[in-house]
Amino acid sequence: MPRTLVLVTGGSGFVAGHCILRLLEHGYTVRTTVRSRSREADVRAALEAAGMHRGDALSFVEADLTRDDGWGAAMRGADFVLHVASPVHTDAVADEHAIIGPAREGTLRVLRAATAAGVKRVVLTSAFHAVGYGHGHVDRVFTEDDWSPVDGPGVDAYGRSKILAERAAWDFVRDAGNGMELTTILPIAVMGPVLGRDVRGANQIIQRSLNGQLPGYPNMYVPIVDVRDVAAAHVAAMTAPDAAGQRFLVGSGEPAVAMKQIGATLRHHLCDAAKHVPTRTVPNVVVRLTALFKAEFKPVAADLGYVKRVSNEKSRRVLGLNPRKASEAILGAARSMLTDPAVHTGRSRRH
Repeated sequence: MPRTLVLVTGGSGFVAGHCILRLLEHGYTVRTTVRSRSREADVRAALEAAGMHRGDALSFVEADLTRDDGWGAAMRGADFVLHVASPVHTDAVADEHAIIGPAREGTLRVLRAATAAGVKRVVLTSAFHAVGYGHGHVDRVFTEDDWSPVDGPGVDAYGRSKILAERAAWDFVRDAGNGMELTTILPIAVMGPVLGRDVRGANQIIQRSLNGQLPGYPNMYVPIVDVRDVAAAHVAAMTAPDAAGQRFLVGSGEPAVAMKQIGATLRHHLCDAAKHVPTRTVPNVVVRLTALFKAEFKPVAADLGYVKRVSNEKSRRVLGLNPRKASEAILGAARSMLTDPAVHTGRSRRH
């Protein structure tokens, strides 16, 4: 069993938590960052509830993406870094620089500290937003060779933060990385078992379906990947010889799922627990009119009726991934939420 030390940034996050579980399961020693050490007890409790093994091999250090303090200590002795931490906002924001700045500058702060500490390889969590948004309704399969235009249709502040942060990372490693290797992971919409009570990202579709907050589904198609496969991709990308200097799209390999089909899957498998899941579709004209007044609906309006096709060939071939079906991610998310009424109803959501 390896005794390698891996630093995971943003340990209180959804993807980061699953990466920690995967690393510990595979025998690694893990250190993770949190913005405040007061979060350690909650994070440990969430990981233990998810079945964490070897919790004594996990340690915490305080470090914030907006400050230099703590990153030297966080990196000390680390062989690899999984830089997962990044601000995630699904609602409209008054100042998009509040997302883009911490994502880009935080990424550079982590890379500078990793270079100074002699880290072998950094695996950076990017997103499909950096590949498959802003192109319009093109009829082709997206691959790792694609980049989203920063100001293309449907690219929001979160998407811009991912594009700019990943581009900055590649530029840094090329110009100042001192031989350190970089790999980026670009998952499509991430769903799957929640950790603790904080529901984020695409899992909010499941939460709002179950608790009746969604009046209906727009005519939108979502390419889905299970968070456990995203974690597996990060861990494999640390050591796969051919992964250095590469981008990897991570997806189920299936066609994007209609949002109404997400609802149908929940109703079919969860029966009474899915009694609030909507059955109707929101007309396109309603979504487009809403997008004129609410910025968070603009990306939805831009992709109405458009089925994005995403290749996962490279992650299968180089990282050895055999991803779960989208339905497993949908039901894994739902069943984990139903075990805690506060998560199911959305009362636990922090703003």
